[in-house]
Amino acid sequence: MKNKEKKGAYLASPSLLGKVIIAIIGGIVFGLFLPEAVARVFVTFNSLFGNFLSFVIPLIILGLVAPAIGDLGKGAGKLLAVTALIAYGSTLFSGFFTYFSCSAVFPQLITPSAELTAIDNPEDFMLTPYFTVGMPPLMDVMSALILSFTIGLGLSSISGTSLRDGFNDFKNIIIKVIEAVIIPLLPLHIFGIFLNMTVSGQVAGIISMFVKVILVIFVLHILLLLLQFFIAGSVSGKNPFRLLRNMLPAYATALGTQSSAATIPVTLKQVLKNGVSENIAVFTIPLCATIHLAGSTMKIVACAMAIMIMAGEPVSAVQYGGFILMLGIAMVAAPGVPGGAIMAALGILHSMLGFNETLQALMIALYIAMDSFGTACNVTGDGAIAVIVDRIAGNKRQDAG
Repeated sequence: MKNKEKKGAYLASPSLLGKVIIAIIGGIVFGLFLPEAVARVFVTFNSLFGNFLSFVIPLIILGLVAPAIGDLGKGAGKLLAVTALIAYGSTLFSGFFTYFSCSAVFPQLITPSAELTAIDNPEDFMLTPYFTVGMPPLMDVMSALILSFTIGLGLSSISGTSLRDGFNDFKNIIIKVIEAVIIPLLPLHIFGIFLNMTVSGQVAGIISMFVKVILVIFVLHILLLLLQFFIAGSVSGKNPFRLLRNMLPAYATALGTQSSAATIPVTLKQVLKNGVSENIAVFTIPLCATIHLAGSTMKIVACAMAIMIMAGEPVSAVQYGGFILMLGIAMVAAPGVPGGAIMAALGILHSMLGFNETLQALMIALYIAMDSFGTACNVTGDGAIAVIVDRIAGNKRQDAG
């Protein structure tokens, strides 16, 4: 079974989350006394890892997006299309809701800081690696996206299976790379980033920004769930607060497991309690566990905006609108991949928002720190989608009890 956050079960499993927290604390502590010559060893590793990440990002996009689009073209016909469109709409709603909310709040909480602005020109302020190894990507991110769309749409429309099987094998290779190389090395990469920033005297403002962003996202994800269930209640004619209350066991389970897949049995049980017919519930909940990441989108949009504001970069509504539209597609393309959501987003963070390797590492660290809330938001929102799809499918049930 593919899992959700698509992403969630592995990227921010307790062990990885603990390692990232240790990496951040360790980077700050060791940065206070570690000799510059030793610190540059870790900076050299960061350079190599960052170059490898730049090389593999287009391959991640191609390996995940093309098969995902191809798979969406098969299956339960209109019901699949309706569910996928609602899930995508919910993801976009989350992105734009977060954008407008953070646009109003973040300028009051976060001010441009020379500490983060310096990261845009690290050679002037931060330690440099002993050596670098060029790893140019085979294609840029936009080429990878266009190629993925073209191949994915083709896979969904042809009857042959040879190419589809080949891309599924390629997807499995990419998953192995993420599982065996990228995810295990991420804590060391984050350790090196915070070590370098501490040695360079740039870490205090970053930690302060982290705390503020986490608090804002906690409030926003509660508001998002209220909005989702208000819409579901309006469409179905059911009490939205009762619908949301019935989903709280699934929310609590996701907080503990940090896995959408592990939460599916509880989610199904609570969705049935909300009066959704069984045939709709068993279809929509596993599907939404792979394509609906409203909580993940919220975290990425908010974290990216906070980092841009602190770096003194302009936040354009047009630029961010395009980013959110592409992010919604990237979220659909990451099912079952450890670290899928944030990994799939790295390419467009770089190509559309100009995030370099260091800013991407900060995004990953901040994202993982809030992973349980994102998974809980995703899972609980799946219940709202199930209610809406059930109403559209004409399965009118009695009000949730």
